[in-house]
Amino acid sequence: MVSLSLQKRLAASILKCGQRKVWIDPNEVSDVSIANSRQTIKKQIQDGNIVRKQSVVHSRARVSLRNEAKRKGRHTGHGKRRGTANARLPFKVIWMRRMRVLRRMLKKYRDAKKIDKHIYHELYLLAKGNQFKNKRVMMEKIHSMKAEKNREKALVDQAEAKKSRAMAKRQRKDEKKETAK
Repeated sequence: MVSLSLQKRLAASILKCGQRKVWIDPNEVSDVSIANSRQTIKKQIQDGNIVRKQSVVHSRARVSLRNEAKRKGRHTGHGKRRGTANARLPFKVIWMRRMRVLRRMLKKYRDAKKIDKHIYHELYLLAKGNQFKNKRVMMEKIHSMKAEKNREKALVDQAEAKKSRAMAKRQRKDEKKETAK
């Protein structure tokens, strides 16, 4: 067996790669073994007796496929979980997301004049106090508060109307007494 370490070293230097990436054609070993200068090694490379091997690719195809499946919710059962629920998705993050959703909704409703500043403030504090699980629950509360406010307003208006009727009646009565004298 002919030692080709010199040729490999020179070829690696010329091809700008490591010696393990240099491939020497086993059928042309006798020709390559004679080459002992950079010039002759370059000639061997041009002839195709010495070739630079391709770099090995570590494919991520399977990884991307698995990640795609994970996005769909596969491979995430009890057996695949290593951390606690809080480690996997912190409670604080869930809380922050919920607060931002609720506060954004409150702000939108207030700007659209669907709720006044008093209802806004009350609901803001209720949201901070963890009263609402999600937007739907908060919406129900908004509707009930608005209905309650409208009902109270109607009652106040009725009382005012009743009071004014009674006042008008009393005035008419007084006028009758005046005219009778």
